[in-house]
Amino acid sequence: MSMTTLATMKYEVTGRIARITLDRPERGNGITLDMPRELAACVERANLDPAVHVILLSGNGKGFCGGYDLVDSAERMGSGLGSGAPPGAPTDPAVVARNHDPRAPWDPMVDYQMMSRNVRGFMSLFRSDKPVVCKVHGFCVAGGTDMALCSDLLVIEDKAKIGYPPARVWGVPTTALWTARLGPQRAKRLLFTGDCLSGTEALEWGLAIEAPPRADLDLRTEALVERIARVPVNQLIMHKLLVNQEVAAMLGATQILGTVFDGIARHTPEGYAFQQRAASAGFKDAVRERDEPFGDAGSSTFKG
Repeated sequence: MSMTTLATMKYEVTGRIARITLDRPERGNGITLDMPRELAACVERANLDPAVHVILLSGNGKGFCGGYDLVDSAERMGSGLGSGAPPGAPTDPAVVARNHDPRAPWDPMVDYQMMSRNVRGFMSLFRSDKPVVCKVHGFCVAGGTDMALCSDLLVIEDKAKIGYPPARVWGVPTTALWTARLGPQRAKRLLFTGDCLSGTEALEWGLAIEAPPRADLDLRTEALVERIARVPVNQLIMHKLLVNQEVAAMLGATQILGTVFDGIARHTPEGYAFQQRAASAGFKDAVRERDEPFGDAGSSTFKG
């Protein structure tokens, strides 16, 4: 993939730092099918560049990432797509999985084919030879947390929100990294409620390495990546491989479960009810109504 044809992000190298910037600000950097694939291509480009020592991942606009851009698919309930669709209907796995007609049989492996490819794209950050620092401002929720948690170090604005609200309905984290990053008890605390952490709380919980105010976020992040960039590449690769082995050993089966469960979560009675509400009232209203009982309705962009 040519770096000049990127549709969802920007890539540039300054000194020893490769900069990957999510660039769909008008949609809260919402995740599309292209984004994980472009992300993997950018990570590979950085890994093959001998001048690059460290990767910095960030987002343009009001926040880092509001999750999957699901407004259109959630509002197209019962479009007749999915297993048993008529001849000539779209066969893209993403379209089939996201717009499945509940009156037709559901093929969970079609869903898995789509989402597992996205997981591989996000995991390019985890498997990158070179360290990845993720800078989060504003919000990092739902599918956006897959990219943040697959990174090596997080620098989060103190008032930014990070979490997985679709845990309440219509989602399961596919990369399954919350336990690895927080431990079982704190991962359960977030997933049993769908609550978000502030950047300050993320630092206290050990999820973030720093949580500066917005005015200092860029400066502090740049200081960190510049410091990492001083270390020889071979040393950085060895240290990352060493530390990641324990996490990698537990991820294989867990990510398969997370990816399959995510599909199931969108095809439960509650999942279909959520999508029906999105089709009738609009996705944003459905999300607001989902989150109102928890006191945080409207706290993020997509939450998909």
